[in-house]
Amino acid sequence: MAKTPCTKETYDKLVERYNFLKRVERPRVVDEMEEARKQGDLSENAEYHAAKEYLGHIDLELPKLEDQIANAIIVEFDTNSETIRFGATVTVKNLKTKKDVVYQLVSPEGVDALNGKISFKSPIGAALMGKKRGDVVEVSTPKGVNKFEIIDYK
Repeated sequence: MAKTPCTKETYDKLVERYNFLKRVERPRVVDEMEEARKQGDLSENAEYHAAKEYLGHIDLELPKLEDQIANAIIVEFDTNSETIRFGATVTVKNLKTKKDVVYQLVSPEGVDALNGKISFKSPIGAALMGKKRGDVVEVSTPKGVNKFEIIDYK
């Protein structure tokens, strides 16, 4: 599998989530199931069925996290880069609304739209990659076409 770029912050969050599920949450749920088994008839034991279902979700998520961690390559943005690359924090002006917006280009696993972290593979992220200050990019979004002027990046 190809290596996937990610920020140190995203990598740390993946490892933290994996360790939490593996060392804390999974053992807790297994104990919960054991306690529910001790109560007798499992066919009508809602706690047991809920715990079993949650354990199934954990057991599906753990191998995905293992793959993401194993294939992650931590990439730091080079502040001397002449163009926008993965990890850059980019300030753009939305030419329709005349408002400045700040985005950090991260891996899909690191997306946090409320905090301006967008995937470098998203329509806006992909349009910004390789561009320079002063460039104008046009991006098709569900709300229509937007034009952004690149003000700065770091």
